Amino acid sequence: MKILMSAYSCEPGMGSEPGVGWNIAREAAKYHEVWVLTRPDESQDIIKAELERNPNPNLHFVYFTLPFWKDSRRWGYSGGMQLHYYFWQIQAYFVARRLHKKIGFDLSHHVTFVKYSNPCLLSLLPIPLVWGPVGGGESAPISFWHDFSLKGKIYEIARTFARWLGEQDPLVRLTAKKSAVVRATTKDTAQRLYKMGVNHVHILPESGLSEEDITSLSQYEVPQEPLVRFISIGRLLHWKGFHLGLRAFALANLPNAEYWIVGEGSELNMLQTLAADLGIAQKVKFWGKLPRHKALNLLKDSHVLVHPSLHDSGGWVCMEAMAAGRPVICLDLGGPAVQVTDETGFKIAVNEPYQVVNDLAAAMISLVSDSELRMSMGQAGRQLVRDNYSWQVIGKRLNQLYLEIVNQQVSQPKVISQVS
Repeated sequence: MKILMSAYSCEPGMGSEPGVGWNIAREAAKYHEVWVLTRPDESQDIIKAELERNPNPNLHFVYFTLPFWKDSRRWGYSGGMQLHYYFWQIQAYFVARRLHKKIGFDLSHHVTFVKYSNPCLLSLLPIPLVWGPVGGGESAPISFWHDFSLKGKIYEIARTFARWLGEQDPLVRLTAKKSAVVRATTKDTAQRLYKMGVNHVHILPESGLSEEDITSLSQYEVPQEPLVRFISIGRLLHWKGFHLGLRAFALANLPNAEYWIVGEGSELNMLQTLAADLGIAQKVKFWGKLPRHKALNLLKDSHVLVHPSLHDSGGWVCMEAMAAGRPVICLDLGGPAVQVTDETGFKIAVNEPYQVVNDLAAAMISLVSDSELRMSMGQAGRQLVRDNYSWQVIGKRLNQLYLEIVNQQVSQPKVISQVS
């Protein structure tokens, strides 16, 4: 088939949004001829270099940007780029319409940004649209706002308002109603999409891992030493919940354990002060921001990933930890709750902060005291990733979805989780 794909963010060799755009396009091109709409300012040269090294005759890129605003990053990610993205989606419709008249596409697919509260005007073309992965419907429970700084609370209010505003946008609602299938990254996003008129939602993670990454991580041996290391990796922001992890670690009071935190962000000083106040500063190490390969080396030297994020559409590090055979302790919220199973880690119910801290501490104690449990969860995590989260598996399932849509086999409203 001939597939038209919208990937505002797309770059080989990257994680997060650019990696999602590139990997989905590459995998789809194994089965069909794919045209990708994207920007020239982020990755045109990198994509061209990659295609010179690894030619793919089925993969075509169409670069364009706003004629009056060529540098999408000029005013930053949170403000300027989001506004640029909205106008770029409008321009993409006119580019796509001309292309469709020339090529005659069978299906369109919006890939990035992974955001449900902005429109994709490819929905106006007379062909089916796959919308997603899209996320962003998650919220930090109000009872947890007590721990946030004033800046953090303002952020949450602004985020909630921006999301509500997007849901009222007639172009967003039109996208929702006209999509043949929406691929939501979380249950929260799926519920919001249903309220906007979506009929078919598949719930599945936004990202995957390459076969090379899975093979490399599968070779990580579990450290054979009495000291058990917990590790958290991510930006040190209020909604990442690392303060909950520190309080739980202090409550667990484990003599033969330590806690490593990798990343940088506005909450660093607060977290360091909290560790000192809790009396665990000597058992907690802040590593700062590290390149991915160095962060993964620290994961290799650790036993358990702690990822207590309060609203995370993705949670790529959870996949990496499971591929490395490390149990994951996360909250039963957002993207991590979709990825992690009861066999591969602990998903902590989220009611009140004190309850979450108590349950996180109990999970830590269980994993420190039971090496066989750590081993069995680690093995289950590796199997889960191999079976569900490689880009190759994601590509095969996406191909099947394309065929079902074009053959009109998607007929009844449903929610599907693609984790077997």
